[in-house]
Amino acid sequence: MIASLKGTLQALASDGAVIDVHGIGFLVYMPTSTMSTLGAIGDEVELNTHLHLREDNATLYGFATPEECGLFQTLIGVSGLGPKLALAMLSAMSVEKLAMAIASSGADLLSEIPGIGRKTANRIILELKEKIAAGWLTTPPPEFAEENAEVLAALTSLGYSVREASHAVATLPTDPVLSLEEKIRLALGYFTAK
Repeated sequence: MIASLKGTLQALASDGAVIDVHGIGFLVYMPTSTMSTLGAIGDEVELNTHLHLREDNATLYGFATPEECGLFQTLIGVSGLGPKLALAMLSAMSVEKLAMAIASSGADLLSEIPGIGRKTANRIILELKEKIAAGWLTTPPPEFAEENAEVLAALTSLGYSVREASHAVATLPTDPVLSLEEKIRLALGYFTAK
């Protein structure tokens, strides 16, 4: 198994790069988050990798962090979820945000990712919710209502950590008539009150 690569960035494409390791060019597919960390052609790069073997193909996937690689490997373990779709998920969301969306049953949030429909999002949640909550989050998430997953996603996209956002969401009232905007405003109020 090829667990990592360290070499020179030889070429860039829209969905991957060629990494030259002592004269051998490895084509490595990667999420956009990793692509943005590579630098310029000729720079030295180091990637965590996953070699995906099929009977007719061997494909190498690269990631900037071990967590990103680990989540990719967890995602492709879901029945019907291939490497390209797992890469699309990691390109659309950070590891922390994606893990929180799965752990908090954020099917609406997951189904916003191109290629992930409602049915696939629910299958991902069903198969991975407990595994993600146990192994990927720094603190176990409180049981959020699905509608609060969007509030959580909004807070993490504003730069708050999952832990901070989780505490803010946990303080929200359970009033079903509150709009998403009102919930976000109330959650942001948590930070100004501190």
